[in-house]
Amino acid sequence: MRGIAGVLCLQGSSEPHLARLAELFAAGELAQPPREVRQQRDLDGLTHLILPGGESTTIRHLLDLFGMTDDLLARHRDGRLCLFGTCAGAILLAADDGTRPKRLALLDATLDRNAYGRQVDSFSEALTLELPEEHGAPTFHGVFIRAPRFTRIGPGVRVVARRGAEPVLVEAPGLLAGTFHPELTRDLRIHRHFVALKVATH
Repeated sequence: MRGIAGVLCLQGSSEPHLARLAELFAAGELAQPPREVRQQRDLDGLTHLILPGGESTTIRHLLDLFGMTDDLLARHRDGRLCLFGTCAGAILLAADDGTRPKRLALLDATLDRNAYGRQVDSFSEALTLELPEEHGAPTFHGVFIRAPRFTRIGPGVRVVARRGAEPVLVEAPGLLAGTFHPELTRDLRIHRHFVALKVATH
């Protein structure tokens, strides 16, 4: 069954994610064109939602301001919605560590914000993918922009991509979280992997 995917478009790098999902829709891998999610009613019927990179504190503030936080959490926890966080989105999905912003605490992992430095310290590098063979070559071009870093990964979390030995993309039931920006390449494998995830109750 093909899913219905959207991108949270409150702040951050939403347009490139929408473009990658549009390519998957054109290839017949999604049931509908990707949806721009700007208010609570936009979540209705979605099976997959991307929380993009941007400013994590601002995104969390806007989720709360528009009354979307509790609905998003409920939809994921009762098995209706898979979530994929990139960069700031990954920070939001992670376990709360007592710093701003308050995390959604869905993923059993913690991240250090801006761990690689400022915008001028951004870089790109070949990553090792640990996806099934049918996803293609074992490397992926990773773009890191003011990227966070995983500092702890819980026992129920699987590493999907690494930068050397360091985990940069992880998966848990109904969740995907990455510290880089796969939407800034034309390689669809990570987005394809996400829309193939099945929702799972907790």
